[in-house]
Amino acid sequence: MRIAVAGGTGTVGRPTAAAAAAAGHDVVLLTRSAGVDLTTGSGLAAALEGVDAVIDLSNDMKAQSAKASTAFFTAVTRNLLAAERATGVGHHVAISIVGAATVDGGYYAGKAAQERLLQAQPDGWSILRATQFHELVAPLLKQGRFGPLQVVPRAVAQPVAAAEAAPVLVAAAEAGPSGLLPELAGPRPESLATLARHYLAAHHDHARVVEVPFPGRFGRGARDGTLLPGPGATLGRQTFDEWLAAQRG
Repeated sequence: MRIAVAGGTGTVGRPTAAAAAAAGHDVVLLTRSAGVDLTTGSGLAAALEGVDAVIDLSNDMKAQSAKASTAFFTAVTRNLLAAERATGVGHHVAISIVGAATVDGGYYAGKAAQERLLQAQPDGWSILRATQFHELVAPLLKQGRFGPLQVVPRAVAQPVAAAEAAPVLVAAAEAGPSGLLPELAGPRPESLATLARHYLAAHHDHARVVEVPFPGRFGRGARDGTLLPGPGATLGRQTFDEWLAAQRG
């Protein structure tokens, strides 16, 4: 198969592109460095010639507000779908977040909008909802650092390694359009404060972790278990602590 990976150099995109290549597929990276602008659609049609499936892992971590996130994911999804129709691509695989459709606020609003756009299509799509990735703890902590204090949302999560999402995404592309796929999550639920303390300890950082209940839809969803996987989810094997140890090793 010829598989295009949007955001193929990002946290999830890099291991997914590698997994697709290892499986014998011809991989096309849809990135600015390859002459493709997902937000405008520039270069997309040419890049998708001969492609069988697109795996959309595009992301903009700066788009944290509902408005910015919705604008980004709406533009990218519409541009991809239009270019896929024009070039005959038969399958669009997207990654979303467990609970995004319910929370539908902040950054999650963009993923909810992305899901709605795909589900409005008559066919040709698959969506993998995954929990937060181990790799995203570090940037989250950076946003909440105030001198000797590390502020984190009061939340329970079940994070999974990005590398464990990669083969699931490639298998989804190979299987053809399947609609909503079984959710993907890490092996166990943990409080975000615990993850923060373990991360800081691993980096010999003695900041004091302070839990803060965030307001709004995200805050409620983070506290009430909305962001945890439901029954039938596929569970990864690598815990956050094991992932941390692997980074140090």
